[in-house]
Amino acid sequence: MSLEKFNIIESTLREGEQFVGANFTPEQKLSIADALDEFGVEYLEFTSPLASPQSRADCETIARRGLKAKILTHIRCHKDDAKIALDTGVGGLDVVIGTSSMLREFSHGKSIDEIIELASEVLTWIRAQAPDIELRFSTEDSFRSEEKDLMRVYLAVDKLGVVNRLGIADTVGVATPRRVYELISSLRRLTHADIEFHGHNDTGCAIANSFSALDAGATHIDTSVLGIGERNGITPLGGFVARMYAHNKAATKKKYKLKKLRKVDQLVAEMVGVAVPFNNYITGVTAFTHKAGIHSKAILNKPETYEILDPQDFGLTRYISIAHKLTGWNAIKDRAEQLGLELSDAQIKLVTAEVKALADIKQIDLEDVDELLHRWAEEADSELQIADSISVIANGVSSKEATENGKQLVKQPL
Repeated sequence: MSLEKFNIIESTLREGEQFVGANFTPEQKLSIADALDEFGVEYLEFTSPLASPQSRADCETIARRGLKAKILTHIRCHKDDAKIALDTGVGGLDVVIGTSSMLREFSHGKSIDEIIELASEVLTWIRAQAPDIELRFSTEDSFRSEEKDLMRVYLAVDKLGVVNRLGIADTVGVATPRRVYELISSLRRLTHADIEFHGHNDTGCAIANSFSALDAGATHIDTSVLGIGERNGITPLGGFVARMYAHNKAATKKKYKLKKLRKVDQLVAEMVGVAVPFNNYITGVTAFTHKAGIHSKAILNKPETYEILDPQDFGLTRYISIAHKLTGWNAIKDRAEQLGLELSDAQIKLVTAEVKALADIKQIDLEDVDELLHRWAEEADSELQIADSISVIANGVSSKEATENGKQLVKQPL
């Protein structure tokens, strides 16, 4: 059920603020919140209002903005933190406390019994003050905590009957999909609340772990735009959407305005001073680029042969790279048709051979290919044409050498 019905808690304005290049102004936060709301995420999570006076003001401003997404803020398991957070008018509080032995020793210094006592006091108090607020309780560093300790805490909190969600946090990115599945399956079986997963990407498993969490029964997944956050960040919004789209295209298209994703990625990238990675999920410059000849032929016949994602659903287009030695004649033919040139298949194959020869000599680009195609369309003598074209474009290769190369190409089987 969770794989078809899930919620995104978009944490660019909380976890994302911990990215080394992030220093969002109030105006930028409004722009990000509006863009994510347009995209359709169900929740927006903000930095604790205890972080700074401006953080508190930002929570208050966004809470009053009337967005469709529910506004959350992230706080420590302290009653004083909760009092201030409630005063901001947000729709939900995300309460957290560390449970691993390292965090208990080097962070807050509390035992498991003390954690249970504190959580019970704080969560019960919050619910009494705000009967309708959405309340989550999460452990921190869940996957380096002893499972028996985790379950003691979760069972005690669940028994209170005051929280809407229980959170599992892979704080240092140590978890594997199998471990995530096992832990969340156990939590799903033993408790009644919804389950949220927060996964860091230190070891590259954040998207897979998030999907595994849903498969095991989680209901909410934390993301950030481009995955920005502490260290290597968390589950990237675009990557998670790509994974869910591949699982259930129709449901994902219905749930989110996918064509807005590119705007969101570019907006945040510019604000934090980075480029959208070339291989970024969906919006990277090479995401829908095809190069190998065998791939190009299949893509031209039926795109699904080498694309699990349809670029048109994201407001994007595919690009078939043809100016290289791996190109195939079907791709060259498609380019000729785009240019309105009438060439036979035999001529296209000769042009393709010529492109490959040029690419072995120097780096070429689309203009070089187009020039060759136009020359073939204009001239009749193919053997002379090969020599002339290569010598013009290759610069530095003698006409005699080019002619010999061209003759050899014509003789080669295609």
